[in-house]
Amino acid sequence: MPFDRAPQPHPPEEMIPLDDPESGLRGVIVLHSTALGPAAGGCRVWRYENDREAARDALRLAEGMSYKNALAGLPFGGGKAVICQPAGAFDRQALFRAFGRAVASLNGRYVTAEDVGTSVEDMLTVAETTRHVAGLPNKLGAPGGDPSPWTALGVCRAMQVAVRRRLGTDLQGVTVAVQGLGHVGFALCELLHRAGARLIVAEPRAAVAARAAALFGAEVVTSHKLLAAEADVFAPCALGAVLDMAAVKRLRATVVCGAANNQLAMPQQGVDLAARGVLYCPDYVVNAGGIVSVAAEHFGWSLAEARKRVEGIGLRLAEVLDHADGGGMAPNEAADSLAQSLIAGKRPTSLAA
Repeated sequence: MPFDRAPQPHPPEEMIPLDDPESGLRGVIVLHSTALGPAAGGCRVWRYENDREAARDALRLAEGMSYKNALAGLPFGGGKAVICQPAGAFDRQALFRAFGRAVASLNGRYVTAEDVGTSVEDMLTVAETTRHVAGLPNKLGAPGGDPSPWTALGVCRAMQVAVRRRLGTDLQGVTVAVQGLGHVGFALCELLHRAGARLIVAEPRAAVAARAAALFGAEVVTSHKLLAAEADVFAPCALGAVLDMAAVKRLRATVVCGAANNQLAMPQQGVDLAARGVLYCPDYVVNAGGIVSVAAEHFGWSLAEARKRVEGIGLRLAEVLDHADGGGMAPNEAADSLAQSLIAGKRPTSLAA
């Protein structure tokens, strides 16, 4: 299938097309880098307009995983799989068994897990045909299962650091605008509510939005209105590229810290946010909790070790922001620079260690 192989700023090591007509599997696995270890990143299922769009998404996500894993100090490279959701009814188990066979054919160079559109049950099906999969049901006292709560915890810890740095306060009484109430977004709202934050949320599923309003006292608005809402923090927790040129101009919040991948439509938007005095927290730094959980499961780390690493995400963000200030860079530029240095040195290093 005709994937877009246009030149990238940092080209991937390999792109593996997924094409199994019998199961309906169509998509791509991107191995962006294996310099620090096997390429690790989740499997996303989405309704893409065409194969070119799917490949573009996979390329951006895989590069983000390389940087995320490097700055999290994990012995992982970066990769991603995207599957084009078949039109109409399809056999989900057959599709994920076929995907598992594709993962198995890479002989451990790629480790998959959940992402948008996939679940623990899907990963159990993948595990029928490959052992290079994480996000499986956890055993008592061990990491595993849905990584979303870990991602939410890391974002919350990063937000605490960012709010303290920019506003000089903790989360009590701070207004946070959360875009997207999926597994991570909803879990983040729970943590923020517990910390005393006021919530404004945007979520297309009316029942989920109503539940957030009932449980957390959240104000529900449309995504369009959320950007211009009177909020201290904007937390993108849906799909990426939400911060384009127009969104940056409309944004009222002074801190951006959320769980979505690839929040900036283009790197220039990070520079634009900095010029406006908005503190942007690089997404792949703050949303690393999920991949830390995957690494803990894959490498057999303890639950305590996993929690320690996720709790340290705020400290890693602080070091990235210090690097940005010291070098006169926007935070996204500083994060990219640090990650590229770690990958080039082929040495996983925890900045907060």
